[in-house]
Amino acid sequence: MKINYILLALGMTAILGSCKNDKKTTEVLKETKEVIPAKAETKKLTVALEAKSESKASGTVIFEETAGVVKMTAVISGLSEGTHAIHIHQTGDCSSADGKSAGGHWNPTAQPHGKWGVAEGYHKGDIGNFETDENGNGTISKTTDEWCIGCEDETKNVLGKGIIVHQGVDDFTSQPSGAAGARVACGGIIK
Repeated sequence: MKINYILLALGMTAILGSCKNDKKTTEVLKETKEVIPAKAETKKLTVALEAKSESKASGTVIFEETAGVVKMTAVISGLSEGTHAIHIHQTGDCSSADGKSAGGHWNPTAQPHGKWGVAEGYHKGDIGNFETDENGNGTISKTTDEWCIGCEDETKNVLGKGIIVHQGVDDFTSQPSGAAGARVACGGIIK
């Protein structure tokens, strides 16, 4: 009978010991799961546009970066019906009444003004044209890996720049700005 108790005690020790080992195994598995790469981080920045050059233009531009790709979406109102240009400019300074405090187009790679994807070149700030309806409302979106939000590459970083909406159309050929006319809205791309 004493032998049965000893065998029982040894069996319980073995079972408890194996449970303890199972717990360690589980902890190791949990640690392994934690090192699996997380979902790509998304950076998001919203820019409010303010009227310039005595216009009634306003709007919002959203920059969203995920996995090295930036999507920009602009929603603009208070414009005349038709086609208007939108560009990224050198600085986020919108203090002047005419928006010229934002400087010229953002052009960190010293290219001629033009249309994206054309062999002759384009500024990193040459977004393009968009249409507005009879109520003066319009939207434009652009997705590119040539921009970033707050990265160390100054040829890609849009932070500190400005968004300008123009009264007219970008002709994609006139240098250095596309002859797009008055700056009717401005917003600083600032955190």
